[in-house]
This record gives sequence, C-alpha cells and structure tokens, in this order.
Amino acid sequence: MTDPARGHSAATLVEAAGAPIDLDPEIRAAWPGARLVGRAFTVQGTGGDNLALHLAVTRAESGDVLVVDAGAAPHGHWGEVLTVAAQARGIAGLLIDGGVRDSAEMAALGFSVFSRRNAIRGTRKDFPGIFGRTVRVGGVLISPGDLIVGDADGVVAIPSAQVARVLDHADERVAQEQRHFERLRAGERTIDLYEFGAPYRQEV
Repeated sequence: MTDPARGHSAATLVEAAGAPIDLDPEIRAAWPGARLVGRAFTVQGTGGDNLALHLAVTRAESGDVLVVDAGAAPHGHWGEVLTVAAQARGIAGLLIDGGVRDSAEMAALGFSVFSRRNAIRGTRKDFPGIFGRTVRVGGVLISPGDLIVGDADGVVAIPSAQVARVLDHADERVAQEQRHFERLRAGERTIDLYEFGAPYRQEV
C-alpha cells in the first residue's frame, strides 16, 4: 500500500509546512515504535464516555485514522477490545485527545495509537458522538480528510488542501539534507554550511 506521507517524518513535515500543524507534544505514541499515517475520520466525543468510539469503528473506512476529541479526559477511552475491532475493519490507527489503556496489548497487535496519556479509569457509554465535523485535538483544528502523521517525535495534521504542497516541499528538504550530509562527512562545518555569519565562521 502506498504511504500517503511518502515516508516522511513528522518533524520533516512540520518544517516543510511552514505553519503550525504540529500537535501538543503531550500527545504521544502509546507504545514505542508506533507510526501513524492516514486520512482523518473525525469524532467529537466527550470525556469519560467511549460510545462514540465504538460507533466510529463501524463507520470509518479502511485506511482511516480515527481522530477523537475526548476533552483530554483521564479515562481509558480505548483498549484491546476496540483495537481488535478496528483492525478487523482495516482502520489505520487512533489519535485521541484523552486517555487509553492496554498499551502493551496494542503494541503486541501492532495497532498505532497516539494519546494524551495512558489511563485505566473506566468509561460510560451514553454519548453517541458527532462524526465528520472539525475537531480540536492537541490544540490543532483537524477536519475530515486531513493527513495525520505521527511518530516518535510527535504528530502533525496537514490540511487536505495543502497535502500535495507540503509533501513536495518535504521531498525537497530531504534531498537537500542528503546533500548536506555528504558535505558534512567530507569535513565541512555546520556553521559554514548554514552560513550563520562571518564572526562564527571564522572560529576554529
């Protein structure tokens, strides 16, 4: 399957965007090595209630990333049961402003989850949620279809209308970095490479 992010890291993408598309750094991978890539299926939930997530799993399409505003609540909104259900539907992963649990089980299953925290407090099943609207997750407004990329360094959300431009700029940045690496390995200094200014470049 083609990687919609062209394999770029979250850090490269935020630099290429030239705009604040990075989420609050407290939104982190639930387990080491998780990588999240896919189009946003947005869910407006409420803290301490996970009925909306159960319904979202039935409505999202294969390859989608569930993007959930759960009010940053310290509850375990997602766990192993929903993970197995989501994998059966081909869902690419979960990004939630709230808590999750069963991180070891999610790691064993290879299902990528990025959340504000791990939490074991239980949830209600009362609020059915609202789907397909713009939500705020990690301080960033995310709309349906935006490209979500998460890795060890953080998460970005690229507006759908800007994806092609940002990815093209990311390609250019990576190519330039490779040229820089070659020059550094040949003995050049970073202060010369980036032209930090004559006083610094004269230092040995």
